Amino acid sequence: MKTTDTLVWIIYDITEDKARGKVAKKCKEAGLYRVQKSVFLGTIARNRLDELQMHIEELINPEIDSVYIFPMCEEDFRKVKLLGQAFDKKLVTDEIKALFI
Repeated sequence: MKTTDTLVWIIYDITEDKARGKVAKKCKEAGLYRVQKSVFLGTIARNRLDELQMHIEELINPEIDSVYIFPMCEEDFRKVKLLGQAFDKKLVTDEIKALFI
């Protein structure tokens, strides 16, 4: 991971289908990987993360929707515990898979 990149989780609860689909599309376009229906994970340039946040803010209704953006350092990510059925590792880059090992 480059020093200008950050590992990020984006988790959301968006009521409107159209807005939810657009947020998912923006996350995918930013290079993030869907690990659950409303959860994305990946590395992203910090300035690109700011841009993604602004796009998401334009798409959601802040009075009823919620979006959590959790930046995470590699050291903390290595401490993540996966219980039960984990996400499809085929969809995640080798860089992130290596952090789980």
